[in-house]
Amino acid sequence: MDGGNHSVVSEFLLLGLTSSWEIQILLFLFFTIIYIATMLGNLLIVLTIISDHHLHSPMYFFLANLSLIDMGVSSTATPKMVYDLFRKRKVISLKGCITQMFFIHTVGGTEMVLLMVMAYDRYIAICKPLHYLTTMSLRTCVSLLAVAWTIGLIHSVAQLAFVVNLPFCGPNQMDSFYCDFPLFIKLACADTAGLGFLVIANSGFISMGTFIVLIVSYSFILVTVRKHSSGGSSKALSTLSAHITVVVFFFGPCIVVYVRPFPTLPYIDKFLAIFDALITPFMNPIIYTFRNKEMKVAMRRLFGKV
Repeated sequence: MDGGNHSVVSEFLLLGLTSSWEIQILLFLFFTIIYIATMLGNLLIVLTIISDHHLHSPMYFFLANLSLIDMGVSSTATPKMVYDLFRKRKVISLKGCITQMFFIHTVGGTEMVLLMVMAYDRYIAICKPLHYLTTMSLRTCVSLLAVAWTIGLIHSVAQLAFVVNLPFCGPNQMDSFYCDFPLFIKLACADTAGLGFLVIANSGFISMGTFIVLIVSYSFILVTVRKHSSGGSSKALSTLSAHITVVVFFFGPCIVVYVRPFPTLPYIDKFLAIFDALITPFMNPIIYTFRNKEMKVAMRRLFGKV
């Protein structure tokens, strides 16, 4: 069979997380609370940074954009997952599946690059403080943000270009609660071994390589911080530890899922997918606010105005 015109599958059946009605109710309550908290928490960070002139700096500019991206990450799969908990037949159309994969990898790829940009920002601030304001100008920050979104878009489109015309003529069940490339190409009526390697290279190896670069970069910055005995060292260490925690939370599940593209342990992969799509965006506001005195003070000023 050749070409997408011979495709006879118009929708995919998602097996979801569980078939137990009692567990589905508990998951509905848990996911709904976490999703609402995620959206409100990240929105609070954005509003706090916009409203407080004390936070109008490159670090908080990128933090606000990270919160916006986390809202997008959480919204690509979570609302449908919650909705499907009450559907006996959980389906998604072929076009809907492709659209979901596009947005998942666009915002995911953008966040991956943004975390690297945030590491670069901390490197300049700590290792080259005298050049910080000139190096990280508003124009530079906006340009770096545009680069992050451009790379995220290319990352997504580069994979979609190879799978959008795959023929589907047989099984249409995905043992998941959302669409993603590994399971999508596995159902195609074609030899997809090459595409499987493409997914590994584009998502898995890039995630692993970026994670290693970030950890090495932050380790170098930490060594630089420890060489200074100034009062700002503890503040820098607190900020860096928050960044490193977010990096581990974001890249850990990605590396496991995409380096092993055709899972043999679906329950583990579902847990990692939930962690990446819901728990990490929920944890980011907590990590950045609880460990950041400036954010807590700014939030108190914001609530004082309200």
